[in-house]
Formats: sequence, C-alpha cells, structure tokens
Amino acid sequence: MSTVQGANVVVTGAGGGIGAALARRFAAEGARVVVNDIDPGRTKAIADEIGALAVPGDASAVVEEAREALGGTVDVYCANAGLASPGDALADEGVWASAWDVNVMAHVRAVRTLLPGWLERGSGRFVSTVSAAGLLTMIGAAPYSVTKHGALAFAEWLSLTYRHRGLKVHAICPQGVRTDMLTAAGSAGELVLAPSAIEPEDVADALFDGIETDRFLILPHPEVAGYHQARADDPERWLGTMNHIQQKWEGAAR
Repeated sequence: MSTVQGANVVVTGAGGGIGAALARRFAAEGARVVVNDIDPGRTKAIADEIGALAVPGDASAVVEEAREALGGTVDVYCANAGLASPGDALADEGVWASAWDVNVMAHVRAVRTLLPGWLERGSGRFVSTVSAAGLLTMIGAAPYSVTKHGALAFAEWLSLTYRHRGLKVHAICPQGVRTDMLTAAGSAGELVLAPSAIEPEDVADALFDGIETDRFLILPHPEVAGYHQARADDPERWLGTMNHIQQKWEGAAR
C-alpha cells in the first residue's frame, strides 16, 4: 500500500495480539516500524521477527524515545496498548486509575507530543484501538467500558477538529479477538465475545481496508454497526436486551 510504504510507524502494545498483527502488517507493507510493549522480551521478539525497532516500556511515556529511534519523525501512531480492567461500579480506585491511564491518557499524551509536528507539515495518522465496548459496552467490565468510550470520544474529537489540517484518524472497534485479553475477560468474554471471535490478523486487514478508503470507524465485526444503530434508535430496548445478557451471565456464574 503506497499510503504507508516508507512511513515511520509506532505500534504500542505490540508484543502480541492485535498490536503484533498491526506491526507485522505495517512492516510487510514497507513501513519502518517501532514495536512497543511493556514486556521487553516480547517487544524484542516481534521486532526481530519483522525487522523492526524495539522500544519497550510504558505506552504512556514511549513517544519521545520512539520518535528518536525513527530519526525524529512519526507518520503513523497506533495507540493499541490497553487494559481489559474487569470489575463493576465498586472496582478499586487503582483499577479505575490504571484503566484511564492506559486506555485514554496514553492516547492524549501521544497526541500532545505528535500533533504540533503533524499540523505543521499538514499530515499525520492516529490509529486508536478502541473496541466495540467503546461504541456499545461490555458486561462485567465497568472500567474497561467507560474508558473505551473515552478513547472513542477522544478519537472522534481529533478527527472532527483536525481533519481539514491533514490529520487522519481511525478508531478500530472489534468485538472478540482471539488474544490474551479475550482470555482475561473470563466467563463474560466466553458468553458475549468468544462465539464470534476473529483472529488479530483480521483486525489488521480491516484497518488497512479503512486506510485505503479513508474511513474513521473501523468495524472488523460488521454486525457491530447494526448493534450501534439499534442502541441509538431505541436505547430502552437496547438496555433491556443487555440487561437480559447480564442476568444470563449472573445465572451461569451461580
């Protein structure tokens, strides 16, 4: 794809799952890639596999080092690192704080660093791995659902504010993907996400289709568009349906 060939790309949370699939795809398309993950071993393994640069560490603080590794310029930033953060409204303050930090504020911090340069040259691309939970919700995961709504809201705001100045923004909103995060979702994930789960490579394919057509909302599960429409058309009915799923999950857990 000529759009990304030769581009400098950063992918956070790329030690496995969706992030690794994105890093592999960008490298295969001719981009120069920085692989970031909190786990140094996994970071190096993926980077070595695809001929990329390894910059391990916290996704909230990686931008400067990644940009320096790429010679001073980042063309595409994939804010992919995320925390599943299960729990209800009574979840510990630390769980909420960590979810906000990784799922939202890491995106904000990256943009603070990269946006001035992107606007100055009139081009840049920000890719946010949100989740269908950002459009809908996820039972059993209040911190995750709320912060993924925040991630989507931030991506939307960036797109509507800066698209006329050359910034391209994509929000990836998959449902279940066969990754460690799906496993961590436990019985709620098994009930809601596992039946239609796809491979990480399918998510990468959906993103590249979206890049090709310059589309903001990336739906690797096309049926999510219908769920999102139903939620907007009749919120009471949608909430009732989701509550039935909640009750089914609670019953299965007894």
